[in-house]
Amino acid sequence: MQPAAILHPRPEGLYCPKADLYVDPTKPVARALITHGHSDHARWGHGAVLATAETLAIMEARYGPGFAVSTQALKYGERLDINGVTFSLHPAGHVLGSAQAAAECGGTRVVVSGDYKRQSDPTCPPFEVVPCDVFISEATFALPVFVHPTAEHEMRKLLASVKMFPERAHVVGAYALGKAQRVMAELKRCGWDKPIYVHGALMALTQLYQEHDVNLGDVRPVETAPKSFYAGAIVLGPPSALQTPWVRRFPDPVTCFASGWMRIRARARQRGVELPLVISDHADWCDLQRTILDTGAGEIWITHGEADALAHWCETQGLKAKALHLVGYGDEENEPAGEAA
Repeated sequence: MQPAAILHPRPEGLYCPKADLYVDPTKPVARALITHGHSDHARWGHGAVLATAETLAIMEARYGPGFAVSTQALKYGERLDINGVTFSLHPAGHVLGSAQAAAECGGTRVVVSGDYKRQSDPTCPPFEVVPCDVFISEATFALPVFVHPTAEHEMRKLLASVKMFPERAHVVGAYALGKAQRVMAELKRCGWDKPIYVHGALMALTQLYQEHDVNLGDVRPVETAPKSFYAGAIVLGPPSALQTPWVRRFPDPVTCFASGWMRIRARARQRGVELPLVISDHADWCDLQRTILDTGAGEIWITHGEADALAHWCETQGLKAKALHLVGYGDEENEPAGEAA
């Protein structure tokens, strides 16, 4: 079967005509399959929503219990037939509950990656390679400059700064879904056994992670206290809070920002970031290449990001590649805190 008969782009998003289903639609539709909970992929107002149980819980936490008319949870690896098309979800390694969506029909398999990463992450299952005929990939960091260090390396950098400046508080900007919880878990994995203080805007999703048995260490909400109380502390808040009077409650704060975009020094300077932490929940240039080759796909479709660069590389490998030019997807790391991540 031709891949376009299984999935093809429409203004609302990727559409499967046989199942009358959209994957990560950007507008309300009757039936949606959602790969993960970031707001550029998971929107309010659909009729029926199919996703992992964790993604459904995230959507309910963000939008309320009436975010869809009906919902159905699908476990990783579980197969569901809808009018002759078999759907299954597989770990994407992006955030809690994130999934790749595989659609099979007539001996052809198309895999929609959603957003994904290959680095280890203690807050979610690791990325699973799904062999396929067509692999639909993001390209957020599809430029050679983006080679991400390990999260452990960046956490060691943060802990070294804390040790060097024990009289100061380190305030880390981290997005509410995925990034903040990963920073907490990575700090714990690197041996930080003191409390991690958290802005109120991050607490609801942090508690959801804890309810799903993700060990984030000793997490406490920021409370009114003398500045000296937070000397030597690590504090997490939404990136927007770094530009507000909220930061002034901490002693001589070292402003930090956890993002793959911190690889670009000009971005760090623009944000007034003293300690950039290059931590991303997206695949870097090398892992995008590795993943495409690992899938064995002969054709690559690119949803968003640096599509031209990734398509050019695919062509050098003898692979068919095209940009889908889908409107409405973006990098949640560019979105305002509280809106997506």
